[in-house]
Amino acid sequence: MDAALCAFDADGVVTHWNREAERMLGWTQEEAVGRKGLAGWAVRPADAPEVEGRLLGAMNSPGRQVHEFALLTKDGGRVLVRIQSSGVTGADGRPKGVYCAFSEVHAQIDLERCIALSEALLEDASWGVVLVDADLRPTVANASAARAFRVPARAAMLGRPLGELLEQGMEELEGALQHVLGEGAPPGPAEIWVTLRPPPDRAGTGGADAADTDREDAAATQDDSGGPGRGGSSGRAGTDGDDAGAVPTESARRRCWRSGFLRLASPLAEEPVPLGVAWLFQDVTAQKRAEREAAQLRFRDSQLHRAARAAAECADPTEAACLHLEFALAGFADHALLDLAADPGPEPSRTRDASLDALPPSDPRLVRAALTPAVERGRPPFIEPGTASGIPVAYPEGHPALQAYQRCTSVRASSGEHRGPDAVEWARSRKWPRGSVHGLCTVLRCRGRSLGVVTFLRDAGRRPFDREDADYAEQIAAHVAAAADLAGVLENGRR
Repeated sequence: MDAALCAFDADGVVTHWNREAERMLGWTQEEAVGRKGLAGWAVRPADAPEVEGRLLGAMNSPGRQVHEFALLTKDGGRVLVRIQSSGVTGADGRPKGVYCAFSEVHAQIDLERCIALSEALLEDASWGVVLVDADLRPTVANASAARAFRVPARAAMLGRPLGELLEQGMEELEGALQHVLGEGAPPGPAEIWVTLRPPPDRAGTGGADAADTDREDAAATQDDSGGPGRGGSSGRAGTDGDDAGAVPTESARRRCWRSGFLRLASPLAEEPVPLGVAWLFQDVTAQKRAEREAAQLRFRDSQLHRAARAAAECADPTEAACLHLEFALAGFADHALLDLAADPGPEPSRTRDASLDALPPSDPRLVRAALTPAVERGRPPFIEPGTASGIPVAYPEGHPALQAYQRCTSVRASSGEHRGPDAVEWARSRKWPRGSVHGLCTVLRCRGRSLGVVTFLRDAGRRPFDREDADYAEQIAAHVAAAADLAGVLENGRR
C-alpha cells in the first residue's frame, strides 16, 4: 500500500506491519510484529494508554475513526501522523481486531489541499477554468467559464471544438494551447481578444447580446427620415428605414480574456506525458476598453491642440478651417467635407430679436467649400470646391447634412446591411466619395448662426461612428465654424 499499515488483534498484539510503515518509522516487520501495544517503542510510555485506547476502541465503534498522534521513530525522532482505524470482525460478527492506515500529517494535508484547490477552482472560482485535452477539446469547465462562453450549462461545451464556441480568435487561442503542450507554460499571462458565436436561434440578428448594446445611445438616435432624437445634441442615423433595435451587436460579443496556461503531465509515468492544458482566464474587456478610450481621448486632445496652434499661423481663415479638418482625420475618418451655407442669414443684431437669427433657413443651399483628401481615390472632384460659384451640392431631400443643418445637431448614418454594389449606390446617392459606408454630419454654429455642415466619412474597414465620435466632431466643428465665420467677415469687409 502507498499508506503505512499496521493491525492489532483483540488483545492489542501487532499482527501486520507493511513496508511503508517500516520506511516511515524505521522499525522492521520482524521487530514490530508480535509486540503487545505500542508503548515504549512506537509511542512514548506517557502517551501509550490514550493512543492504544483510541485505536482499540475502533473495534466497538461503527465506521472509520480518524485521529492524529505523534509516533516515535527507531532513531528517537517523532512523526506527527494521521491514523484512520477501523474494526475487524469475524464470521460470527464478534470483534477480532483493528487495522490502522496512517501517513504523515503534512503529506496528507498537502494532498487534501490539492484536492480542495482543484474542487474550488472547478466550482467557485471567479476566474474561468477550462481543462483542455491533447486534442484541444474542453474536458472540464467551471461555472465561470460557462458564463464567459455564454453556454446554458457546463456540459454543453465539453468535448466540442473551440471553433464551435468562438467566431474569431480561435486560431490564436489554439496556437497558444499547442505552444503550451509543446514548450510548457509561458512566463506570463496573455491577453487574447475573441468573438463569441451568437446563439443559433438568434444568429444573424444580433442574438441574445442585444441587451449588452448601448441602449442609452440607441434611445438618443435619429434616422435619415425621422425626427430629432431625445438625446440632446448628439443624434444617430441608422440604416435607411431600419429600426435602431436591429443594430448588430458584434462589439458586445467581442471579449478580451487575460489567460494563464499550465501544462498538465502525469506524475505516475517514467517520463512526463502531457495530459492537456489547464487554461485559467479572466474577462478584462471593460478594463481594456477603458484604457483604449483614455488613449484615444489623449490623442484627440493632442490633435486639437496641434491643429489650433497650426491654424493660428494661417493668414487665410479658410486655410485654417481646412487645417483643422486635416488634423482631425488622423485615426478618426477617411474623408472630411466642408459645406458652407450660401446664405447663412444676417449677422446677429443688438436691436433685433436674437432668437430669430438662430433659426436656420428651412431650405438651405450648401456649397462645397473644401474636402480632404483633395483627391478621391485618384480622381479629382467633378466641381472644384469653393463658395465663389455659389453652386450648391445636389443633396437629396432628407440628406443627413441637411438634417444636421436644419436641426442644429449631429446626425450619424450607416449603410448597415448594404454590401458591394448596394454600398456603392448608397454612397453615390448621398454625393459622398466612393467606398464610404459610415457618415457623421455636424452643424457649424458661430455667433448664433448656422454657417454650414462638416461631414466625416469612414470606409468599410472602420466601425460606425458612435456618440463619443459625435462629441469629438462637434469640438472640431467649433474651431472650423470660428474660422469660417472669420472668413465671411473678411469677405464682407472687402466687399
